[in-house]
Amino acid sequence: QLQASGGGLVQTGGSLRLSCAASGFTFDDYAMIAWFRQAPGKEREGVSCIKSGDGDSYYADAVKGRFTISSDNAKNTVYLQMNSLKPEDTAVYYCAVDSHGMGFLNWVDEYDYWGQGTLVTVSS
Repeated sequence: QLQASGGGLVQTGGSLRLSCAASGFTFDDYAMIAWFRQAPGKEREGVSCIKSGDGDSYYADAVKGRFTISSDNAKNTVYLQMNSLKPEDTAVYYCAVDSHGMGFLNWVDEYDYWGQGTLVTVSS
């Protein structure tokens, strides 16, 4: 099970840190962990992902330089630090795990399990 948390209401330019905690398995069991988001009326899009093995991380162009993904193996938790937030970052954010490491930011169907989502609202 994946539990996403940390969303909320923040003003433009503010910061939030999202957490994705796993229970019943460890992130080491999966090759890739990702954050996706879905804004009202839009398709789900990849935000960032990290590979369990070597820690390589990837970011969507829209968030590059503002968001940082990290993992804490001891806590079995993956984080998404979001800085310099913009109104266009408003969305429900989901974490997901991919056992084969092929999903990256584009292949939603490669992800095996999804968290329930946490809402981020950025006011202008």
